Amino acid sequence: MSTPAITSLAFLTPGNFADDDPYTGLEETLQLFEYGERSGFDGAWIRQRHLEHGVGSAAVFLAAAGQRTERIELGTAVIPIGYENPFRLAEDLALADVLSRGRLQIGFSTGMPHAELLGDLVHDGDWRGFDLSYGRIARVVENLRGDYLGAPDTVIHSPGNVQRPRLQPHNPGLAQRIWYGGGSLRSVRWAAQNGLALLSGNIVTGENTDDFATAQLNLLAEYRRARSGDRPARVALGRVIVPLDSADAATRARYRAYAASRHERTLAPQGPKRTLFAPDVVGTAEQILERLTADPVIAEVSELRLELPYEFHREEYEQILHDVRHLIAPELGWRPGTIAASRRDRPVGQGLATGTRIAGTAHAGPSPRVARGE
Repeated sequence: MSTPAITSLAFLTPGNFADDDPYTGLEETLQLFEYGERSGFDGAWIRQRHLEHGVGSAAVFLAAAGQRTERIELGTAVIPIGYENPFRLAEDLALADVLSRGRLQIGFSTGMPHAELLGDLVHDGDWRGFDLSYGRIARVVENLRGDYLGAPDTVIHSPGNVQRPRLQPHNPGLAQRIWYGGGSLRSVRWAAQNGLALLSGNIVTGENTDDFATAQLNLLAEYRRARSGDRPARVALGRVIVPLDSADAATRARYRAYAASRHERTLAPQGPKRTLFAPDVVGTAEQILERLTADPVIAEVSELRLELPYEFHREEYEQILHDVRHLIAPELGWRPGTIAASRRDRPVGQGLATGTRIAGTAHAGPSPRVARGE
């Protein structure tokens, strides 16, 4: 068994808020991003969720997070592309990225959660016939590359300015910081062939195996086999990790009950797509390290992302981050602040390199209250 060598540590949070008080929950999520930066984490990521008590626009949230932090990477996992206009989304992401001075990391997925409720509200016409999959992601990334629109002599006039038209603000470095949340062999192959970084979490498709670790190892191997180009491929592995060390006795019991309530789904493939779930990693730091060092997938990656459970409170999230940062991550080889500077783009406007063109594939401490997680 190889020894894990984690060089990048990030977390993904759901951005919970109460139905009658969204501000407080969103503010506490921003405070969690600040806490993560102070603690030395390399990245802070937000989920994008529609019709739920969570962030419906990752671009808007990350623009705010960019003003509250200075160093930490700001990511989203994942934006379901089926609800997005490729040009308008690219504009919003580019603006948020410039405001953060080049720190955004953007994760995409295909599909449309709650499509039966939202499809007709988002799209004009029969959206079921639209390309809402890989080709739509390709269009976002092409827009981010900022190619000029129209003929070589096409210009637009605005007050005090004449210029060639392209997406503004223009920061081509963002096109190199696009990720895909891949759970199937087909999806990771597409991501690799088109130069996207890979997000692989605690949910994968069981293709030719009922074993989660085997299925995930197959995804990583296929991604790396299909990957081309000179830029190193970034692969981030997500795991639900809940340490008990600095929690009180009642909180420990609730954490264990939370994991137990989700364990049955890990015993066999679920549903027609044969979805496989990784067990949550809950225990003391010593117990967690034993499990992580025995996890064959951990040994294959250098970037670890904590997937924080849904419906915990900020204090519980901070306790989890604290224990992982101080008791677990250093034992996996991680050291704070070792790679952040090397990943930063140069200041916007100083000749950032452009990314790979993408070809679309069209086809039609305190006391927690625990509810659910992913």
